[in-house]
Amino acid sequence: MSRRSGRLQARHGNADAENECPSTVATRKRKAEEVKPPLDSNLDAKRHNYEIQACWSQITAGGATPCILIETPQKEVSVMPDLSKFARYRFQNLFISPSPLPDLSWGSPKDVWQKMLSKESKYIHSSRVLQNHSSLNPDMRSILLDWLIEVSEVYSLHRETFYLAQDFFDRFMLTQKAVSKSMLQLIGVTCLFIAAKLEEIYPPKLHEFAYVTDGACSEDDIIEMELIVLKALKWELSPVTAIAWLNLFLQVSSLKDSPKLLLPQYSQEQFIQMAQLLDLCILHLTALDFQYRILAAAALYHFTSMEVVTKATGLEWEKLSDCAQWMGHFFRVVQRNPPLKLKNFKKVPEEGRHNIQTHTNYLDMLDGVKIPETVLLEGQSPVSVGGILTPPKSTEKTPL
Repeated sequence: MSRRSGRLQARHGNADAENECPSTVATRKRKAEEVKPPLDSNLDAKRHNYEIQACWSQITAGGATPCILIETPQKEVSVMPDLSKFARYRFQNLFISPSPLPDLSWGSPKDVWQKMLSKESKYIHSSRVLQNHSSLNPDMRSILLDWLIEVSEVYSLHRETFYLAQDFFDRFMLTQKAVSKSMLQLIGVTCLFIAAKLEEIYPPKLHEFAYVTDGACSEDDIIEMELIVLKALKWELSPVTAIAWLNLFLQVSSLKDSPKLLLPQYSQEQFIQMAQLLDLCILHLTALDFQYRILAAAALYHFTSMEVVTKATGLEWEKLSDCAQWMGHFFRVVQRNPPLKLKNFKKVPEEGRHNIQTHTNYLDMLDGVKIPETVLLEGQSPVSVGGILTPPKSTEKTPL
């Protein structure tokens, strides 16, 4: 039978079916369902698998990789809760120090405190930062950070901006190996560039950061290094810095009967004295052996009392003693120098002057600190620090 005749018969058959009465059609459908064999689930699975394989063969013919179907695991339905899991979450915060924060109108003081403490275990820093860099020594780091402080003052950057840059630099160096001394200035100015974009309302432009390096780093160099630093840090850029802890502790210790945590109630002169001590300590590599919270609490202790520290930080002397004794060497050097005075900055309101980073003779002060060297960094090379950095002095150049 030809195809044409078959189509004609099919057409006449459809016409006859339309002329049949509804009862006849219903009877025919019922009989067909009675004799229809049951569906084979395995057959359907094989057919579905064949269709997917056929689709993959077409995709792979073009060089693409086929997708992978992963079966969703079945969830176990349990009537009774898992008490072991409950116990783990129940006691995980058992040994966290109590929150010293007052009642907050915008959040739970306990939640805010635990969130801040959790960052100490997330953002890791260590004094072994130079262990994998045989051509570097602690003096090079001190010189670089001192220069970043000077640049911060030139551009009226906030203290938090510098401390973010310091944290980025130290954590980045922990992820690297065999960084040469010629790269330090580029890494340092890039970390300050990132920190300024995060913290400042009007950060300096890219060409200004290249300008302060006196031609050692170009704008393209900074842009390329920025991506390298961000990837190495896994884009984790919000630590609670040492200066942020100090600001919080001093604020809590100064609160009155009607606390307003977000409005400064402490003396600006007192704050800059503590900030100077913290600046000097952070230049020393051993400072990275302590948590930022402990460093800030030790600085508060040297200018107040242990009673004030316990109220503001929730820390006891046992947690603070090692850092406080270590910081005592730096405190005595600071006490031998004239006290800092508040500086005026253009476009900075009077109530915010203390938050602007200032520079003083930190390297000379650091030379006067005598700390017994009990730990020698492995792989440290006694390389001379002369000529490793050539940043211009702030008195010689002004920002564009």
